[in-house]
Amino acid sequence: MAYFIDLKTNSDDRGSLTVIEKVLPFEIKRVYYIYDNKQNLPRAKHRHKKTVQATICLKGSVEVYNNNGTHKQNFVLDSPSKCLILEPHDWHIMHNFSEDSILLVLASSEYDTEDYIHEEYK
Repeated sequence: MAYFIDLKTNSDDRGSLTVIEKVLPFEIKRVYYIYDNKQNLPRAKHRHKKTVQATICLKGSVEVYNNNGTHKQNFVLDSPSKCLILEPHDWHIMHNFSEDSILLVLASSEYDTEDYIHEEYK
């Protein structure tokens, strides 16, 4: 099942600095980000055969609905120090994007169309 990890953040008068170091359960092979979702359309609607993902909302907020075949849960990403880990078996939808949202995704593998399963669990 998907789960949160807190990212180490240091804050002072100069602002905040968040570090992603030795906390992810995988080596990063791909990085992408989602933004300007002006029509607030859902993204993803799939799970993976092998890819693990770390999702971080750098600005604004995004909700992630997750179904691992046993449990269904909705996660709210609303802080750049909050990281949601999505396991390969986690069928997910990214939705309810705030107008200013920027969602960063770090993935354990490079893009491969054969890695995607689009059907949600029953």
